[in-house]
Amino acid sequence: MAGDALITIAHISDLHVGSQYFIPNLMSRTIEELNELKPDAVICTGDLTNEGFRQEYTTAQTFLSMLECERRLYVPGNHDSRNVGYLHFEELFGQRDNVMTFDRVVVVGTDSSEPDLDNGRIGRERYGWLEDAFKDNCDSCFKIFALHHHLLPVPGTGRERSMIHDAGDLLEVLIRSGVDLVLCGHKHVPYVWRIENLVVVNAGTACTLRLRGNTKPCYNIIQIEKNDRVKIFRKYPFGSLELIADFSCDERKYCKWEKVEASALTGGGLL
Repeated sequence: MAGDALITIAHISDLHVGSQYFIPNLMSRTIEELNELKPDAVICTGDLTNEGFRQEYTTAQTFLSMLECERRLYVPGNHDSRNVGYLHFEELFGQRDNVMTFDRVVVVGTDSSEPDLDNGRIGRERYGWLEDAFKDNCDSCFKIFALHHHLLPVPGTGRERSMIHDAGDLLEVLIRSGVDLVLCGHKHVPYVWRIENLVVVNAGTACTLRLRGNTKPCYNIIQIEKNDRVKIFRKYPFGSLELIADFSCDERKYCKWEKVEASALTGGGLL
């Protein structure tokens, strides 16, 4: 998969437009920072809305239409599927299961939500589609899987019901497919896990004050450098930048929670 060009991907999640905790100024600042960064793609892992109502969807669309990045992939969250909201998602944001390919990257996004339920699943009826999507689109690419619910338990998020019900089976499918990175959201607690050759990154909420413990609004920035080295940063709107993972596709050792200066973000104009 090696290539010379730096690839930058922004990962945002859990906007909750319509919630009493939604802060428009944080949303606007996040979009402003991303437009300054000029990422190659933006991935949003669900809960664009709070109750799945159409007016919430149209407001979310108004904000997200200000993103200058043309490559975007959205998957719905459990809040988006409330009140038959998945119909509005399909109309305004596209298919709930989708594939995006560019440069040397393939991203497969899947709807893990169930109508009017907080828990989620992928379902074995989609495992074959997932494997084919990764194989057919670019077998040697850097492979990213995006869903809303947790794939692994995250400290500080309560019971493990936050995970999809078929997490074990899906893990096997992803590892067998050679997936490099999984992006999740859901409980607003940012975290990084590694299991075998798979790195799993949870995003916090980008623009609400619905926060657990001492977490702050934040989003992730992924950089895929030449020689397949990957750096993942956590960015706080109006605030600092942290390096939370640093690994290569050949050697999966990585660091967590290391604070770095904003200047360490290679090739971007952020801050």
